[in-house]
Amino acid sequence: MATAKIVYATITGNNEDIASIIADTLEERGLEVSMTEISQADVSDFEDADICIVCSYTYDEGSLPDEGLDFFEDLQEADLSGKIYGVAGSGDDFYGEYYGMAVDKFDQAFAQAKATKGAANVKINLAPDSPEDIEKLENFANELVKSAGI
Repeated sequence: MATAKIVYATITGNNEDIASIIADTLEERGLEVSMTEISQADVSDFEDADICIVCSYTYDEGSLPDEGLDFFEDLQEADLSGKIYGVAGSGDDFYGEYYGMAVDKFDQAFAQAKATKGAANVKINLAPDSPEDIEKLENFANELVKSAGI
């Protein structure tokens, strides 16, 4: 059975919700999915997954979550060749040019780890509470499955 690993960072619960929507869609497609909060995760957790996903919030002016800094650094040094990845996350569009920058930074870290991008980044303003947000996340998950050839 194909597998997906989702690592998420959340304070308010928004990114756990984002991760859950993605996980539900992947499970509907027949994947075995596991989710781990970023401070409890290790990059080596991705080694046994076909699809690797990070859901991170951005705070202030483009900052990564403090609890995810070690994970981020380890991700940059990993070798995830042959893995399909995707990044989604929340931000506050109040911050303009800094909106959702953690999503872009994790995307760059996966690329540095030689993983293959399976879907366009998804940025959600605050919480995934609109039908459009949910549709974006479901499409993201379906695109990852398609890219992985599953």
